[in-house]
Amino acid sequence: MREIILGFITSFFVVLLATPSLIKVAKLKHLVDEPSEERKHHTASKPTIGGIIIFAASLFSYALWFPWDNMSYFGSPDQFKESVMEFKFFIAASILIFFIGVKDDIIGVAPVKKLVSHIIVGFILVMMADIRISGFHGLFGVEEIPYYASVLLSVFTYIVVVNAYNLIDGSDGLAAGVGLITSVFFGVWFYQTAQLPLSLLSFILAGSLGAFLVFNFNPARIFMGDSGALFIGALTFVLAIKCIETRLDVLPSMIAGLSAPVYAMAVLAYPLIDTLRVFSIRISHGMSPFAPDRKHVHHILIDKGYSHAQTALILYFLCITVPLISMFFRSIDSTISFFSMFVISFLMVNSVLLFPSRKKHLNLARSAE
Repeated sequence: MREIILGFITSFFVVLLATPSLIKVAKLKHLVDEPSEERKHHTASKPTIGGIIIFAASLFSYALWFPWDNMSYFGSPDQFKESVMEFKFFIAASILIFFIGVKDDIIGVAPVKKLVSHIIVGFILVMMADIRISGFHGLFGVEEIPYYASVLLSVFTYIVVVNAYNLIDGSDGLAAGVGLITSVFFGVWFYQTAQLPLSLLSFILAGSLGAFLVFNFNPARIFMGDSGALFIGALTFVLAIKCIETRLDVLPSMIAGLSAPVYAMAVLAYPLIDTLRVFSIRISHGMSPFAPDRKHVHHILIDKGYSHAQTALILYFLCITVPLISMFFRSIDSTISFFSMFVISFLMVNSVLLFPSRKKHLNLARSAE
């Protein structure tokens, strides 16, 4: 527990103290995003390299407080060896995806090259670190799946999760806040299931994002950019897969009977369902699923007159509520739980689109002044 608290505090204060200098350097070197496209909401240039400090603070804190000499954190020498191997390959994959993100933030990266880099990173995490979905754990009556199917499914999941986080990074404080909520839910899960190194990693990310929100919440002084969104997405993929692969015999009474895949899906419900929804709309209109537009939930709320702060808080509430609802599906058949939670999540995300427009109200208030 001590390492987890110290890891959170370290990452929080590294980001809190270093970000003002990063903002100053970014402005001096003109590493900023100009409001050159209609879909962009900001009216002044903003630094876009906030991901640099999130990446640096998270890896620095994890390396500093990783309990190399505390075997009680791991349970057995084999688990210690497995954690060290995962750590090694995760560092390698993170550095690769981070620099792809930095390049994209500064000069741009062709979509094909970005996809190839995602596939490479995915295979490093899945095949070399062996962070993969080994089976459906009772979903649809399926336990284990063949290795080749496991690899392909896991790489596909990596690409989906990373792009989902990248695509919700379109409003002040949204991606950072959602990432903070996600990492806290995973951190609590890993702490409750005695997977302490993963709990440490989760809360270190939470510390980094909590401090970054000080500068990124509306009105934002800095954006995380692709360097941050891709790193958060990759780390979230690792946490989600490790959550799914949790052994049932280590679940405490508090969450006994809860399906790990259902919980992981509930934690990631908002970014995944919003991405699925937008991709479906684009494809149905004959567009590329990656074509930029203003169809995301956060865009629609902003276009209806909600402020960036209100939009972020509405979606934060959604991200907190869905995982809590999943707790009511303990000791229920995992397949029924999965479909029930998917339907609930889908309806909750799309219900936000039914919020009334505030533009008329705002216009009346301004005219009264």
